Amino acid sequence: MKIGAIDVDATGGKRAEKGGRMVMTEESDGRRPGMAGLPLLVLERGVRLVLAGIFIYSGAIKLLDPATFAEIIAGFGLLPDALVAPVAILLPFAELVAGVGLVFAIPGSLSAITAMLVLFIAVLGYGIHLGLDIDCGCFGPEDPEQAYKSLRSALARDAAMMAAVAFIYWSRGRFRLRAGRLIR
Repeated sequence: MKIGAIDVDATGGKRAEKGGRMVMTEESDGRRPGMAGLPLLVLERGVRLVLAGIFIYSGAIKLLDPATFAEIIAGFGLLPDALVAPVAILLPFAELVAGVGLVFAIPGSLSAITAMLVLFIAVLGYGIHLGLDIDCGCFGPEDPEQAYKSLRSALARDAAMMAAVAFIYWSRGRFRLRAGRLIR
């Protein structure tokens, strides 16, 4: 469909013609209309799938041995004994569900992962602050010889995942601004 000097394709991309040649618009990269955000979209989906995979794996591995995960949770000393066992089941289940939700871009799954990462970072920071010599429990029981070191590396890993979450939120905002609506 042509509107004046601007040609609008079926996907909503715009091409402006000037002197018989195509020029770039905000939605175009100059090669194909509406394709300027494609590399960012692919990167956002890739980061989202990697983050989802981490949470799915982490939740599944902890659900295989909730008793050991309960011992790790108890080692932090943050919960009363009556809550340790339920949390050892519910938290990995929440990780698994949020990870699957992120794979399918279900609303609320990224927010759930963000909330869990904030919680994990706070708990790890608490453990490091107290000098606890325990396993982080991030991916089930790890080598006890590396326990305290694993809190620091887990904190760095969680901070990197939080950066990935921030990137996903940022890239979603760019798609909304560019298209005037969410492209999904």
